[in-house]
Amino acid sequence: MKLLLDECLPRRLKQSFSDYEVSTVPEMGWAGTKNGELLRLAVESFDVFITADLNLSYQQNLTQSQLAVIALAAPTNRLEDLLPLIPQIIELLPRIRAGRITRIPLIP
Repeated sequence: MKLLLDECLPRRLKQSFSDYEVSTVPEMGWAGTKNGELLRLAVESFDVFITADLNLSYQQNLTQSQLAVIALAAPTNRLEDLLPLIPQIIELLPRIRAGRITRIPLIP
């Protein structure tokens, strides 16, 4: 499974996904790309897009996409605020479905 980390996330977060093939938006040369175009580019090479942009679900319709999106809801985008969410993400990845945006932490 190939993961793409949004540029709004710290690059060091990549180290938390050692069992996956992970790239960052800047590594792909896509820094500054608007969400719609970024998602179109990502679907060609990735299975899951991980972001902290909680507005993505209101801005993009992914129902027909082959890409799954995980939106991280943390107090900040700092690594120490995001690391506690990693176990939920790792647990979710094997059963994540394309065309959906899943918010972490999961809200009942």
